[in-house]
Amino acid sequence: MKVKRSLPETTTETPSTMGSEIKPPASGILTSPDRLRKIDQLREKNIDVILPLPTLVAVGDQSSGKSSLLESVTGIPFPRGQELCTRYATQITHRRDPEVQIIISIIPAPQSTEVEKATLRSYRKELSSTTELRDQFAKILDEVNVYMKIKTDKNPEGDKTFSRDILKIEKCGPTEDYLTVIDVPGIFRLTSKGQTTESDRNLVRDMVTGFIKDKRTIILAVLPANVDVMTQEILALAEQYDPDGERTLGVLTKPDLVIERSAKEAVCNLVAGRKKALNLGYYLVKNRGGDDDDDSNDDSGIRRKERDLFQQSPWCNLPQERVGVAALRERLQDLLGEITDKAYPELRSEARKKLAEAREQQDALGPPRQTEREQQQYLAQIAAKFQAISRAALEANYSGHSAFDKHSLRLITQVASIIDTFNSRMRQKGHTYSFVGKSGKADDSEGEVSEDDVNKNTTANAKKVRRAFPELERIINMVEEPSTEFTVLEDNSDWIRNMYHESRGIELGTFSPIILASAFRDQTTKWSLMTEHHISDIILNIHKFILSILQIVCSDSKLFEAIKSILMDDLLARYANGMDYAKFLVQVEREKKPYTVNHYFSSNLQKARGDRVAQALDSKSYWDDHSGTYVVKYDHIKTAISNKSNQEHAQEDIHDILRSYYKVARKRFVDNVWLYAVDHHLLSGPNSPLTLFSEQWVLGLDEDSLNAIAGESRSTRDKRKELTKKIADLEEALRILK
Repeated sequence: MKVKRSLPETTTETPSTMGSEIKPPASGILTSPDRLRKIDQLREKNIDVILPLPTLVAVGDQSSGKSSLLESVTGIPFPRGQELCTRYATQITHRRDPEVQIIISIIPAPQSTEVEKATLRSYRKELSSTTELRDQFAKILDEVNVYMKIKTDKNPEGDKTFSRDILKIEKCGPTEDYLTVIDVPGIFRLTSKGQTTESDRNLVRDMVTGFIKDKRTIILAVLPANVDVMTQEILALAEQYDPDGERTLGVLTKPDLVIERSAKEAVCNLVAGRKKALNLGYYLVKNRGGDDDDDSNDDSGIRRKERDLFQQSPWCNLPQERVGVAALRERLQDLLGEITDKAYPELRSEARKKLAEAREQQDALGPPRQTEREQQQYLAQIAAKFQAISRAALEANYSGHSAFDKHSLRLITQVASIIDTFNSRMRQKGHTYSFVGKSGKADDSEGEVSEDDVNKNTTANAKKVRRAFPELERIINMVEEPSTEFTVLEDNSDWIRNMYHESRGIELGTFSPIILASAFRDQTTKWSLMTEHHISDIILNIHKFILSILQIVCSDSKLFEAIKSILMDDLLARYANGMDYAKFLVQVEREKKPYTVNHYFSSNLQKARGDRVAQALDSKSYWDDHSGTYVVKYDHIKTAISNKSNQEHAQEDIHDILRSYYKVARKRFVDNVWLYAVDHHLLSGPNSPLTLFSEQWVLGLDEDSLNAIAGESRSTRDKRKELTKKIADLEEALRILK
């Protein structure tokens, strides 16, 4: 609820030490002074770069009377006739304090270097009264220009026309009401040769928009009453960032220069809210004019002129709480209190959230790594994480890391599936020719085997694999359609007969062991390709796993690529070792003389020979009712296989011995491939690819390699520095906001 106030009939003078500015009484709804003081502390530490703070910002076109307005509202006697309008933002803060003083300092721009910040912060002036400030202000501004490197006639060595640094004027005293207003340079349309450039114009506009764009900023749009407000660029700019006019307060200056009745009526329509309405409305004030006495020690004369003006028509018809500096100042105090009360809880919440985000980003960069020791520790930690995930993958402990949510990274499960497929395919497709069963037909049965397991192709698109991992091209051997390449032929009898006739020697009732060795080599022709194919599958899965886990444990892509690049040659060598050992196992099985001490061979052979006798007696068996089973005559047994030639006996022996030995050799081979080539060389052995990236590997790197891998790039160092400062600022902000 708004309380209307009459324009003061008399002025209230402050203690003589401070001059005699008007001090309207506080409105009674002002927020806690402590909160306002804390907001000022945050702004002084540039926290507003991270957290938008409740702010009153005075903006306007050049020559809008903005600086004169602030002088009237704050009592700060800005000098007349400065070479150019405001060159930098000025923050004017009133703070209640037992000691009467005015403190002038500089808040460095956030983008300043540390050296520049230290220089700017070193500037500090302490004055005892407004009178002393009035006497020294021009000189102080000249000094500030030097510190900010503003180029003027008195400071020709300066290299800036405008600066993003902020001049802070803090006015303290026992009667001061808390109020902070920021004055920013006035925007201008046209440049002045030798004074301003297009770059300066853009800089000023950028500074203004930087202050007014945030939702916690109250925009004090300062507009000369003697100019059509519709032509004022600042109002259009304010509308761009506050389209509903909810946080824009219009301040009309220079009403004494409005002569025409229609112009006065237009001003009255604005103040009364009948035209270009703003949520916070318009205020009408009269500032110190160029002809007013600069040497006056109080503002009583100026305020009297203002009162006399507003008692004239049509100004006297306006709501009195909308006219005069005193009414405006009181409203500004109320506004600052309102936005501070609204924003204060949000600031703490936002500060905590941004602090958590900054710490998370800092953690993602890893620890600092400038020195060799820091780089070693950093890489060793990454290697330890890699090894922990690798161990979990080999132990099928998939609950310990989120990486295993992706099933393709469940390494031992993938490898076990490939080995099962390899075993199934070897049982059904590994032999070149089918073996003959009891019926004389091809018989490759050996327990139940899923057809899906036999024909499963774990690398369905070999071309795609080669494109994705060209580094593996010389190591792995992908087969596009293994089910067609590994077809089993069914002319076993003819093959053995032909081999016997082409390789027989002078043997009596037997055959040369060379024939058996040759037959075994022919029967295992596909072992090499099938083994290479499945070992390639395993290598591919291990390679994908290593690269995926490396990406997970590395903080950024640059680090991942650096580690990958240095590891790659050794990784490929270890893959090649696994593949070479698998080929070695194939070579040993196929080129050595067939031999085994496994009793399963003897059992298989005896069973095969018994099956042949049983097959020969099948036609001579008959049912015996007395015994309730099939029987054969004893004489038939003696002659069961006597009607075969020596060649037939030899060929049958070759078949049965080969079949019995093949089963033993195949099972032994599959087990050896798993145990030696896969498990030892590729998975868990001391020289497996998975053990390469380890803490021991890190300790073996020389200084140049360490720096190439773990040394921080300039961008990372800058990011770390930025985050460190941001975290410190946010921690300080939370400390202040307690």
